[in-house]
Parts: sequence; structure tokens; C-alpha cells
Amino acid sequence: MDRLFAALADSNRRAMVDRLSHGPASVSDLARPLDIALPSAVKHLAVLEAGGLVLSDKAGRVRTYRIAPDAFGGLEAWVAERKAMWHRQFEALDALLEAQDKP
Repeated sequence: MDRLFAALADSNRRAMVDRLSHGPASVSDLARPLDIALPSAVKHLAVLEAGGLVLSDKAGRVRTYRIAPDAFGGLEAWVAERKAMWHRQFEALDALLEAQDKP
């Protein structure tokens, strides 16, 4: 989970993930709209890959990246657990406040 959050902490990497949500892309395709050098793009993509968000394939000299299957499954589960916990907390607070309001 830490690697996933670290991978998403950078705006360039989030932009790459957004782009990849539309389909696979090469390093140059991902770097071009961000106006960053290819070596920087490769470093960002390595962080995304280490975070489990993207996968890469190499055909000749071209490396293509794509979103990993279930890339956000762990994140969705983590958020759902916290959401359920807060929901329970708010329900308990509501019950407590209602009990205090009764004479």
C-alpha cells in the first residue's frame, strides 16, 4: 500500500496513469504531454511499476506500458474499510446524540 500511495503522490505519475486508463502507450507518448525528458519518464514509470499500477512489455526498442489488472483493487479495499469504519462511528455518534436528546 505504501508503494501505491508513493507512486500516486507525484502529479506526473498521476497524469501517466490517467493517460494509460485510455489504453497502452509508449514511454515517448507518456512523456510528451508532460514536457519531461525520457529518462525522467522512465524513472516515473519504474515507480508506477514498483507500486503495482502498471505493467510493461518490450518489442524491439519500444517499451509499452499499460494499467495492471486490478491495479486499484488494494486501494479500493483499503478505502472501503475506512469508509465502513467511519460510517459505524457516525452511526454510533448519532445514536448517542439521539439518546441524550430524549428526556
